[in-house]
Amino acid sequence: MTKTMSKNNNLFLAFQNAFHGVRFVFTSERNAKIHLAIAVLVVVFSFILRISTTEWCFILFAIGFVWASECLNTAVEKITDLASPGYHGLAKLSKDTAAAGVLIASMTAAAIGLIVFLPKILSFIDHL
Repeated sequence: MTKTMSKNNNLFLAFQNAFHGVRFVFTSERNAKIHLAIAVLVVVFSFILRISTTEWCFILFAIGFVWASECLNTAVEKITDLASPGYHGLAKLSKDTAAAGVLIASMTAAAIGLIVFLPKILSFIDHL
């Protein structure tokens, strides 16, 4: 990775680079793999429970919010490692704050999941 960084004016290459970043995050970050597994389960349950179009919008937004947060967190971690290979209090604070962003996104997604799924699950249980 010693290539010179330059602005990319080619739209196709810009998308290719973005997908490379997504692949990197999901193949190298443990938590991203966990978020991916949970997202797959949520999508499966969304089909099974036949959620509404509006509920799909909330669920897909929540999934995207968590994934975007995870990508940004990974970027902050990598650039912090580059800038401060040794321990530094500000580097730790930067990484902790980026991780907090993922935590907040995940907690928000979990709350959205509860709002969407809990009534449907309780209704299903009542009909048993």
